[in-house]
Amino acid sequence: MGQEIATDQFSTQDWQEYALRLCQETALLRDMLTAGQLSAHAPVGGFELEGWLIDEQFRPACCNAAFLQTMNHPLATVELAQFNIELNTDPLPLQDKAISRFETALTLLLEQAYQAAERIGTHLILTGILPTIKQSDFNLANMTPSNRYQALNNEVLKARHYRPLNLDIDGQDSLHIQHNNLMLEAVTTSFQVHMQVNAEQAHHFYNASIMASGPIMAVSGNSPFLFGRTLWEETRIPVFEQAVDAGRDFPARVSFGSSFADKSIIEYFEENLEAYPILLPMLQDTPANQFAHLRLHNGVTWRWNRPLVGFDTDGTPHIRLEHRIMPAGPSVPDMMANAALFYGLTQYLGQELSSGEPLPMAFAIARENFYNGARTGLKAQLRWNRQEWPVNRLMLEELLPLAAAGLEQLGIHEQDIRHYLSIIAARIETGQTGSIWQQQYLRRVKGDFAQLLARYQQLQRSHTPVHTWPCD
Repeated sequence: MGQEIATDQFSTQDWQEYALRLCQETALLRDMLTAGQLSAHAPVGGFELEGWLIDEQFRPACCNAAFLQTMNHPLATVELAQFNIELNTDPLPLQDKAISRFETALTLLLEQAYQAAERIGTHLILTGILPTIKQSDFNLANMTPSNRYQALNNEVLKARHYRPLNLDIDGQDSLHIQHNNLMLEAVTTSFQVHMQVNAEQAHHFYNASIMASGPIMAVSGNSPFLFGRTLWEETRIPVFEQAVDAGRDFPARVSFGSSFADKSIIEYFEENLEAYPILLPMLQDTPANQFAHLRLHNGVTWRWNRPLVGFDTDGTPHIRLEHRIMPAGPSVPDMMANAALFYGLTQYLGQELSSGEPLPMAFAIARENFYNGARTGLKAQLRWNRQEWPVNRLMLEELLPLAAAGLEQLGIHEQDIRHYLSIIAARIETGQTGSIWQQQYLRRVKGDFAQLLARYQQLQRSHTPVHTWPCD
């Protein structure tokens, strides 16, 4: 859910003092990075997974507080809407059989979550956008009680001079609506992958994650529908970008970013300081080296690849990358395969850049690849190595071998490499992502979203990858 705050009311002095502390903490982070005082630990991975609570009619069920009380697990928390929840995994060093260990841990946690949901008369389902939702579900009465969420809603609307938010998406169909609060952010649920990297080289791996995003997006779509319309292969992308739009006077709060980092990851945090107005000026009584104000400010600036400041177990600050582009679902093996693809490509490309290789593409090309991948999925044409490639050839001939090499560099076990990357390859060869399966099955059941979700839920609980799912 992001960091909770103590109040949703702020004084003029709060805004001024927060701005001062944010400047001080950003300068301190630069000094510590320059002095080599941030963590250089080997890569560490982890995940956040968001999901939907639904009733017997496969409609959203507003009961995340009862779910958390029943599950009673430290790795479960709430999200913006009362029908959304978040599950986390403990981090692991990215070596040996880390990915299969993640799969085992996440499968066990999900089984506990499924049982907790059923004990309160609901079900848990993992999909980027729930096909049965209606615009009327996203009202303030369904917001999870939280100072953070209330303050975000207030401040974004204030920045927009209380003009309604516009959702304008043209895909296979078109959707053009207005909405008067921030709750449309809850339309999207994701599988967010974290990768801790050497702080001194973090800018290279950040740039690598940006370049990898387009191809990963093209093969991982699972969100084709919104409010009865078929839109993008990964409709979460335009929805989230437009749902937290602070207006034309400010840079986009949700975006692909503005550029690669040049010489240090501090450039990212300095851009946050200079370009983004403070949204939540919650003062915290902590030392500057805890970076509380910097971290809270970063937490309301949602680039699709977002560097984070965290801490090792001994308290040493570290830098990790949060890859936010992937949807929840369709299955645990699919999500683990997506994560393996991200880790492998980011490691390989980041290592190349760290060794002095020049950036192989302009930022504008990486951004174009990302939106092409989100819009058209496996049909996208992507630019790589100064050529235009169909996604299937680019992945099978170029990028899957690079991802395998990157996983080998990390020390991931050969069996894990073969298994998880073969899921990506099979998804491409069969032409069946989660988004494509949903569209095909919806045609079979003549547009009945409840029937679609009944079958989707059954197959998701089988823990089999989506390329094996039948459409009959």
